[in-house]
Amino acid sequence: MQENLYPIAEWSLAKKIAFRFIFVYLVLYNLPFPCNIPLNVFPFTWLNMVGALYQKLLLAMVPWVGKNILQIDYSINAAPTGSGDRTFDYVAVFCFLVLATFSTVIWTLFDRKRTNYDYLHTWLRAYVRYSLASVMIGYGAYKVIKVQFPNPSLSRLIEPFGEASPMGLVWTFMGFSEPYNVFTGGAEVLGGILLVAPQITTLGALVCIGVMSNVFMLNMSYDIPVKLYSFHLMMMAVFLVAPDLKRLYYLFILNSKVEGAILRPLFQNPWLNRGAATLGIIFISVITISSLLDSYGARRSDGDLRQKPPLYGIWVVDEFEVDGEIKPPLITDKTRWRRVIFDFSSVFVQNMDEKRDYINYKINMEKKTLEFNKYGGEEWKANFSFQQPDIETMIWQGKLNDKPAQIKLHRLDETKFLLNSRGFNWINEYPYNR
Repeated sequence: MQENLYPIAEWSLAKKIAFRFIFVYLVLYNLPFPCNIPLNVFPFTWLNMVGALYQKLLLAMVPWVGKNILQIDYSINAAPTGSGDRTFDYVAVFCFLVLATFSTVIWTLFDRKRTNYDYLHTWLRAYVRYSLASVMIGYGAYKVIKVQFPNPSLSRLIEPFGEASPMGLVWTFMGFSEPYNVFTGGAEVLGGILLVAPQITTLGALVCIGVMSNVFMLNMSYDIPVKLYSFHLMMMAVFLVAPDLKRLYYLFILNSKVEGAILRPLFQNPWLNRGAATLGIIFISVITISSLLDSYGARRSDGDLRQKPPLYGIWVVDEFEVDGEIKPPLITDKTRWRRVIFDFSSVFVQNMDEKRDYINYKINMEKKTLEFNKYGGEEWKANFSFQQPDIETMIWQGKLNDKPAQIKLHRLDETKFLLNSRGFNWINEYPYNR
């Protein structure tokens, strides 16, 4: 009786072959999900062990294929770098395509009598739904809490506009506005949450397509190295919408009445389906809450809400004396300091020629001492004791490369930069475009 509710339709050979390929490819690409869910979200150690095993296989296979099959003559870096467009990632996609093609051929040869894959398609949709939802909610939470795009750093504020990379331009644009972060991140979270139930999957997938098409175009247009990943996320949403394309065409283009979609359940037993639906809601709820909490924790520890370090700010060098010689602020003098910037996680000296030297430093606020040395082991060091006649000025006395030095500085108020001070205006008699 139950079976009559879901009539068996015979698939064409082309549709079956396409499904076999898509099934293998999507599973390979999304693995090790859900085995890579962090332990603090779902404490199942064995899942993480399975996920780690898959990662080891991938780390062994991809460099071998790159060297021996594709004849790549340089070492393929498998270490995480923050980029999703490494050679490793492209070779991995090549491997997935080859494995999916080979599996499709074998599957077609040994499963020629099957008329359709309705039930397997339902299970694949469930897997893709939760894979995509987890990513959308995770990325969205990092925007809602404004971790991915922090406020423009002090170094960004003094950087010549033309020196910014295209990706840096996007990070500054996004980091400037918290409301826009909440809006874009909220759309991503909404799209992910709407994927939780089959009845609203199409709506959720349409939201994801809208959001991810914008993200993909940003990545393509501004050289942001997440092109492969954002494209796959967008196409996973397209996969979820695909069965309803005809109905959407009749509804939105032809303005015709359409029948409701036939939603095939995961199980024949209704209790199992209720249990699966409940687990799905719990899964998405935990992922959402955990992502938001983790994002807030990250913003408190590493983002805009962390405690500012001592001397945080942009310090302008008013007087620069080395070995008894006061050096005037000439742009031709490459050794004269122009600014010293104490940012959240870095310190750098900006010379008169705009060149920036990032440096290591140690500060002792009780003894009022500073020690500097350059990254990379370059022989350069400085030791100063400092005084602060007031909170906006400093005087350093000590040695710079073993030569006596005295430096006088004043703090530049970063809130006075136009980017930080312009604010929002309901009424603009003229465009304020600078």
